[in-house]
Amino acid sequence: MDRVPPPPALSAYLRSLDAETLAELLLDRAERDPGLRAELEERAASANTEEVAEVHRMLDGAPDGESFSYATKVGSVLDTLQRLLDGGTRADVAPLARRMIDQIGAALGRMDDSGGLVGGQLERAVTLYARACAARPPSPPELAEWIARTEFGPGRAEIELADFADALGESGLAHLKSIVDEVLAGPAEDPRRGAAERLRESLAEVSGDVDALVSILSAKPQRLDISLKIVRVLRGAGRHTEAIAHAAKALAHDKGSSRAPVVDELAGAYREAGQGDQALTLRRNEFQRDATHAAYLALREAASALGCWDAERDTAMDLLRARAEQHPAAADELVRVLLTEERADDAWEVSCRLGESLPLRLELAELREAEHPVDVIPVYRVHVEELIAHKDAYNYREAAKQLRKLRALHKRADTAEEFSDYLAELVETHKRKTRLLAEVRNARIALPRVGR
Repeated sequence: MDRVPPPPALSAYLRSLDAETLAELLLDRAERDPGLRAELEERAASANTEEVAEVHRMLDGAPDGESFSYATKVGSVLDTLQRLLDGGTRADVAPLARRMIDQIGAALGRMDDSGGLVGGQLERAVTLYARACAARPPSPPELAEWIARTEFGPGRAEIELADFADALGESGLAHLKSIVDEVLAGPAEDPRRGAAERLRESLAEVSGDVDALVSILSAKPQRLDISLKIVRVLRGAGRHTEAIAHAAKALAHDKGSSRAPVVDELAGAYREAGQGDQALTLRRNEFQRDATHAAYLALREAASALGCWDAERDTAMDLLRARAEQHPAAADELVRVLLTEERADDAWEVSCRLGESLPLRLELAELREAEHPVDVIPVYRVHVEELIAHKDAYNYREAAKQLRKLRALHKRADTAEEFSDYLAELVETHKRKTRLLAEVRNARIALPRVGR
């Protein structure tokens, strides 16, 4: 049957529509017409296939060179690959993504990439390959062998096994494990051994084999980050008693500030095991060891859970005040705690008398300036001098803004003449800083005459 051409008016109308409107019309019609839908899907697959072939040609045209130009070229190829994946392409783009990883990894071995540009594109290619495998899983044994080959080879691609776990499936993971076990059963001097040990750990983690993962981690040299991972693995498996034992052992060997994450894990394990009193004791001891604002918040949380915060707070405040009298840094921690407790007046008093942090005093000044402008004027003056001391345009501009604030504060405090005297002295002191004076003028502050 001969195709009947559309009426001129209809043809003109359709050509007047924008692409998005036409697409919506076609999609709506395709939902009700299976034949049209099949035809459109076939056309889309064909177009995607042609685009994939074009991307292969683009990759052929990205020869080695200087790292910046090479990273730019492969970046455009990756952009196209990502667009295909984002658009839900029906084409199998996994082989293309794998080829990109192999090619970029090989190029890295032949060029100076001290800036990390090409390495960043390699990481992106691995991420896109994982997405492509999830959309169209390749043969699990083939994927397992590629991962092993990439990890064992001279390339620099870092494989996150969890990203490929679904595509590998049980059979792929088992195949990869057999490869890893074979390497680990071989000579200790095998150069693949380090990568095999990393893969063994990743396999235990992905498969959820808690005993194997804890055993692997425990065999490593004792470090706080490894202990932290063991505790998290055990907590995730609901094995709170073991988590508590590992965390307590780690804390016994580390007295530094880096222990905070393990303390948090141990406190969490205590709570999950129904040992809230132990969590409170831990938080109390940590607060006494290092009375910081963060330790105070953790102590408050543990005590509040047991309904005994009121009594605990008084003791904590006494300790903070005693230490604040000895060290300015401790005074700043007390100020932060008082702000948390919404005791702004007390925080201001401690900061003025004992504190040393100008940013903290500025924070307090902003809270106080509405009702007590006279109190905060000295703080803003110190800030102005600190800004000027940087001797650059940005800080001069910020200093001028603070001078405007000072002028307003003096006006509200009925001390406008005092601001004039202060400004005259400041201009006399910094009269050679022409950029500063220009910024002050730009802030619409009248400058007094200065002596030559």
